[in-house]
Amino acid sequence: MKDEFTNKWIIANALEIVKEYDAGILTIRGLHYRLVARGMTNTLNHYKRVVNAMIDARWSGEIRFDAFSDNDREIIGRTRYEDVTLDDKVEEAKYQIKAWMRSYYRNKWEGQYYYPEVFIEKKALQGVFESVCTREGVALGACKGYPSLTFLKDTADRMAAAERDGRQPIILYFGDYDPSGEDIPRAIGENLARMGVNVEIKRIALMEAQVIEMNLPPAPVKEGDSRSAAWDGLGQVELDAIDPKVLQQMCRDAIKDVFDELIYENVQSRETDERAEFQQQLRDYVNTL
Repeated sequence: MKDEFTNKWIIANALEIVKEYDAGILTIRGLHYRLVARGMTNTLNHYKRVVNAMIDARWSGEIRFDAFSDNDREIIGRTRYEDVTLDDKVEEAKYQIKAWMRSYYRNKWEGQYYYPEVFIEKKALQGVFESVCTREGVALGACKGYPSLTFLKDTADRMAAAERDGRQPIILYFGDYDPSGEDIPRAIGENLARMGVNVEIKRIALMEAQVIEMNLPPAPVKEGDSRSAAWDGLGQVELDAIDPKVLQQMCRDAIKDVFDELIYENVQSRETDERAEFQQQLRDYVNTL
């Protein structure tokens, strides 16, 4: 069926939208939702048009190949092939020494009541959350739906270690508004409890009140979801429907809510006092080599 949402319309609007984001932040799904906000309907057919239009736009050079996030497909590590010279290594070492001299920082979460980690349902959104979590010094985990027992065992080990050190483990969870998205936090909590650690699970998004408040476009619940029969929600809304910048702010706010600024001020005061001593001890060590 013909409508106004042609390849040309999608590309023209996408060119305006991608300018608002740094490369690797917006997903193709996120772009689709930004286009829905401009009038396109939230259907699988229109999503496929967006995918195809972005393939065309990138091959034509209108949009950069790295404009969109795709953390589901990653290369791990790097094959090094460059010739190495002594001068290059000397300069690299000098840079590293300078970096070490300036690197004295106490742990941001030192002395805090909570030990937090941010969990997201989709690995594709990792690029949205990674910069915030890195800046705030908080671990980020992509569950990829219901997380595996291996993933959860690693989580349980970290949480148990934090608990032994007197911290309260907490997971700040971001997932879709659908039957599975609502159920995953429960499953995580129950499985971690079976592994011997009680972790507070705080669901940050996406919830019905947020869907209504943000006027997010729902779609029919996936037919293959076995939990849909007992679910009376408004319809499926993916986390990608939220503007990435809003998601980042939600993540910052959620972390701030479990962070004690007064404790951190004391940590920073000690850090300032100790940095000069740290630098002097490094100088003394280098002089002995």
